[in-house]
Amino acid sequence: MSEMVVIEEEHLVESIADALQYISFYHPMDYIKALGEAYEAEMNPAAKDAIAQILTNSKMCAEGHRPICQDTGIVNVFLKWGQNCRLNSDKSLQDVVDEGVRRGYNNPDNKLRASVLADPAFTRRNTKDNTPCVLDVEMVPGDTVVIDVAAKGGGSEAKSKFKMMNPSDNIVDWVLEMIPQMGAGWCPPGMLGIGIGGTAEHCVKLAKKSLMDPIDMGQLKARGPQNDIERLRIEIFDKVNAMGVGAQGLGGLATVLDVKIFDWPCHAANKPVAMIPNCAATRHAHLTLDGSGPAYIPAPDLSAWPDVGWKPSKEAKRVDLDNLTREEVQGWKNGDRLLLSGSMLTGRDAAHKRIADMLEKGEELPVEFKNRAIYYVGPVDPVMGEVVGPAGPTTATRMDKFTDMMLDLGLIAMIGKAERGQGATEVIAKHKVAYLMAVGGAAYLVARAIKDAKVVAFEDLGMEAIYEFRVEDMPVTVAVDSEGNNVHTLAPLVWRDKIAKEHLLPAT
Repeated sequence: MSEMVVIEEEHLVESIADALQYISFYHPMDYIKALGEAYEAEMNPAAKDAIAQILTNSKMCAEGHRPICQDTGIVNVFLKWGQNCRLNSDKSLQDVVDEGVRRGYNNPDNKLRASVLADPAFTRRNTKDNTPCVLDVEMVPGDTVVIDVAAKGGGSEAKSKFKMMNPSDNIVDWVLEMIPQMGAGWCPPGMLGIGIGGTAEHCVKLAKKSLMDPIDMGQLKARGPQNDIERLRIEIFDKVNAMGVGAQGLGGLATVLDVKIFDWPCHAANKPVAMIPNCAATRHAHLTLDGSGPAYIPAPDLSAWPDVGWKPSKEAKRVDLDNLTREEVQGWKNGDRLLLSGSMLTGRDAAHKRIADMLEKGEELPVEFKNRAIYYVGPVDPVMGEVVGPAGPTTATRMDKFTDMMLDLGLIAMIGKAERGQGATEVIAKHKVAYLMAVGGAAYLVARAIKDAKVVAFEDLGMEAIYEFRVEDMPVTVAVDSEGNNVHTLAPLVWRDKIAKEHLLPAT
């Protein structure tokens, strides 16, 4: 046996901290290349505009070293620990890795949002530093420690699916059944990670680990599949894109950029299948420790980003939020693109829950909502003179159960990410107001439209406090108009039929 390799605690901590900073502002280049190709091919102007925002946001973040998304994720760390390596520490491996997470998220030059809550079923207390991470360790032969680090956003993680299938059940049929149920809250176009086999918990882990692999669907289709798994990847990829969901659920050609599949032997009576999407903030990095010091990832070449340079659409209507009326809102149609200027309030889950509790107790609310717009967001803390950190939208369906209550308080517009549920859509139509969609995955770009930000209520809730933002030309799309017409329902149907009739994608 060769001499034992010593991995110093500090080297592991520093490597993980640096990797988490890196993936907060640099997309993997395989994703940027695939997204750039999707942008060039896209035929739906609304979807093309959304992809342009994501690509422009990505380059801005790479240049400014600020988070791609305000949801900087829950950390997943996969370690392949060489059996000839020893960790020089008196701490547990979990504690050492968590120190890397803590250091990475609290970096004063690019402080990342803490989203991890302890006591998840009850008090849901924020741990303040995004620890603990979800750690997976595999002991393997060798003299190195191979590390995959990922930061998984809550919106895409929420769309995870699992089914303990019967052996005769069809996997492709199940995937196609799940896609409409997932909606657009996972911020397509992204990747689908699929696990097949093992046991229930191992199957889900396979799906998550598959997302660490680079995007190679273009190369795979060019050379042709060489085994059943590759054939299945291509079939799912083609059939999902033929559904016409498109970028941000707005309808179009690119719903997924790749499909990854890992499998494992399973019991004869079972066929477990799991699916986890990766969102537009695809964040993962790969590094190796060999005992010589920390591992750092070289910065990518900024010239490799597509030269998109998103600009507001000439067709977009300019809206003055400070003088917005119900009559103007009722003139908007689903699919309209707007540029918002003026003052808006913010609020998400915790703030909505507190408002509900105060109303039930008969307490006076600290904010007036009449004739206002509310933005569902939990921004990153500002640094270096910023008004606010990256401030992209959060998944709007989480606020569905509070919608009737908030509209009764006088709100006339809501802004969030992805679709609304059918119940909320009906409530919006009843109140003759509108729901507007901002692009998930364009948080830094959106933050540039915010010219002033101040907390106006519930300061103790941190990033979930109610802010008042003053914005200039913030881009949004009318997702649900005052008649209840829902772009996330209607546009994918149009594009599914268009793809089929005009043969816009390869035959499936």
